[in-house]
Amino acid sequence: MSASSNSSKIKFGTDGWRGIIADDFTFPNVRKVTRAIATYLETAYTKDRPVLIAYDTRFLADQFAQTAAQVLADLGWTVKITDRDCPTPVIAYNARHLNSAGALMFTASHNPAPYCGIKYIPDYAGPATPEITDTIVANIESASDELPGSNPSGSISIFDPKPDYLKFIYTLLDVEKIRSANLKVKYDALYSTSRGYLDEVLQHSGVQLESFHDWRDVLFGGGMPEPKGEQLVELVEAVVRDQADLGLATDGDSDRFGIVDEQGNVLTPNTVLLLLARHLIKNKGKTGAIVRTVATTHLLDNFAAKNGLQIYETAVGFKYIGEKMRETAVLIGGEESGGLSIIGHIPEKDGVLADMLVAEAIAYEGKPLSQLVKEAIAEADGPLYNNRLDLHLTEAHKTAVIDSFTKNPPTEVAGIKVKEVGRKDGIKLYLEEGSWVLLRPSGTEPLVRVYLETNTPEKLTQIAQELESAIAKLEAVAV
Repeated sequence: MSASSNSSKIKFGTDGWRGIIADDFTFPNVRKVTRAIATYLETAYTKDRPVLIAYDTRFLADQFAQTAAQVLADLGWTVKITDRDCPTPVIAYNARHLNSAGALMFTASHNPAPYCGIKYIPDYAGPATPEITDTIVANIESASDELPGSNPSGSISIFDPKPDYLKFIYTLLDVEKIRSANLKVKYDALYSTSRGYLDEVLQHSGVQLESFHDWRDVLFGGGMPEPKGEQLVELVEAVVRDQADLGLATDGDSDRFGIVDEQGNVLTPNTVLLLLARHLIKNKGKTGAIVRTVATTHLLDNFAAKNGLQIYETAVGFKYIGEKMRETAVLIGGEESGGLSIIGHIPEKDGVLADMLVAEAIAYEGKPLSQLVKEAIAEADGPLYNNRLDLHLTEAHKTAVIDSFTKNPPTEVAGIKVKEVGRKDGIKLYLEEGSWVLLRPSGTEPLVRVYLETNTPEKLTQIAQELESAIAKLEAVAV
């Protein structure tokens, strides 16, 4: 088979490459991408450092991982592959802990069941930088999709990444404090890699635990491995029915979190970030900067200002948060899509740790989670109300919208004056009264995402309606 076969369909970015199993995500293409990664490894590491490989619960993910292991071993690398499916933050931690040449993680995260993916995690345990992924992309076209042929200096062994990860996680948590609170917790694994990890940490912490969907199902029960909305209906019902203190979930590869309070409310990631920033300062005596993406709540800015903390705004994507975590002391870094990390941890999202920190916050305060949320919001001069609109547009319409807002941004939205226009990632309108709007085009779909935040539900509706109307009028320009 030619070296360039199917190369045009492989788009490798910070989150690696994702595709539909048996369409473009095939064994030949896995061999091709693995060989492209191996070419990068040859320039960045020596072969006395092992390459780690892990995978999530998806159909054939373990077999794709074995294929990659064989390619790397044939090229003379020492390969260590996990003994079962594994959370992304776990293999990321081990990549650093074991002084490896990085790790290959086979996951499509929260994508639907027909997808699989592969991403490269460098030895610093965070998302690959654009410089690294650009190099890998440049290698793909010329990479062969065949096995290289055996090399006696290469080897494959199986290892258990759990013990070292859990030992480290326990240094970040006050297990005795959680145990003393005697919390009642419901946990929906959503058929994800967190089963056997999050439930084990919860049990070790002495909670009264009931678990759901804690087995492998490559179809994710017919749903999505995403801890929000309709995927959490059963968890919400269980929390309310049994008067639990807390409901917890993760996404497919366990780097994102899902939180349900004792009243059955699914907390937004924005709320959880604020809650945990407060917990880390108030209860654990931590300090450092707060890092958020352009699409994440400004309540964090208010909280940072009140506590004398530096706030950093990055482009969308945890890679930018991870970069800042490697540069300076960051108390907490996170994004509105449900990923966070904290000071002392790896520069990568960790849903297992995020879930446990919420349980720890309840244990420290001795108050219901809903009350802690109210207090955190009040201390940050909230509430602020936010929303995200996913507007499906033609490519021409999408281009017209972005061009219009870039060249002629509005001076007011819903009667609220625009104070500043930011172009860090998309177009961000900073309005008076603490409001803001972000328009961000999708790089892979005919879609514009519109993020909104303001101080009343009524204004939120007005801003959304005015923007949707303005965007609809631009369709004529696109024709």
